[in-house]
Amino acid sequence: MWRRAAVAAGRGLPGMAGRRWRSGAGSPERAAAERAPRIYTRTGDAGFSSTFTGERRPKGDRIFEALGATDELSSAIGLAGEFSSEKGHTFVDQLHKVQCMLQDVGSNIATPLSSAREAHLKRTSFSEKPILELEQWIDSYSEQLPPLRAFILPVGAACAPHFLGVALLLCYHGRTAWEAAIPMGNTKGKAEPRSWELHLP
Repeated sequence: MWRRAAVAAGRGLPGMAGRRWRSGAGSPERAAAERAPRIYTRTGDAGFSSTFTGERRPKGDRIFEALGATDELSSAIGLAGEFSSEKGHTFVDQLHKVQCMLQDVGSNIATPLSSAREAHLKRTSFSEKPILELEQWIDSYSEQLPPLRAFILPVGAACAPHFLGVALLLCYHGRTAWEAAIPMGNTKGKAEPRSWELHLP
């Protein structure tokens, strides 16, 4: 699974699209791995990290707290998706799509308004369409369930429902981190009435 993910990531690297591979030059997978960007800088960070706009902020900044919460949630959803796939559940593709939505959320959070140019905002903004789609999924699945009259305890062996419960808890944590990072009145309306942006100050 990790190997497939690495290869897929390589397709998006600059200069990779449409490239022809000569016989004996190595596989596309190997070339993609060789051209993949490093995940370390060798420069040290002195407790600071960069946003998408290039601004340096302390690692304890609320932006990085919100980003970490987003990644935690995506990881739990991915794990739940793996267990769900083994059991043949039909909602696995929807879980993967939620992870893609969270990638967009993370890009948006990593683009603070204080240092963002218009090009940054345009590249990381998104409409309310994914949110509406998610609400439709919730409504559809809710109609298939009996009324909930008691709390559900997350107990038992590792299984899809258990990790979906973990994802739910991390979603609550993420919401707290996101709301703490977005001061009241800092949302920015767009064309549609319920559209919004997460860009932070």
